[in-house]
Amino acid sequence: MEQGKIRILLAEDDMSMREYLTRALERTGYAVTAVDSGVTAMPELESKDFDLLLTDIVMPGMDGIELAQEAAKIAPKMRVMFITGFAAVALKNNKTPANAKVLSKPFHLRDLVLEVDRMFEVGDVSGL
Repeated sequence: MEQGKIRILLAEDDMSMREYLTRALERTGYAVTAVDSGVTAMPELESKDFDLLLTDIVMPGMDGIELAQEAAKIAPKMRVMFITGFAAVALKNNKTPANAKVLSKPFHLRDLVLEVDRMFEVGDVSGL
């Protein structure tokens, strides 16, 4: 799968983090739609196709885990990656989708891009 064709929905309530991640991913060749909450992500999920949901876990309104659960109903083949400063808390409640990746803040942009690249390379190899 070519990077230029991979569409990412980024849900992050922190504006500077959202802009930072969007720029980094777009520079790498991904198509990014960025929204500020799970609530604003839902109409995007319902109206467009995405390959990856990249979401913060802790957000006001609908959190990232709830968003991922709703997204799985709408687009079951879409991959999910959580970005959070609260990974231990999120993982303890066992509500994260089994195939989701979790990237803990703080992280280097290079690590994020490598993880996203890896998700799609693995998908191609395994036929997912």
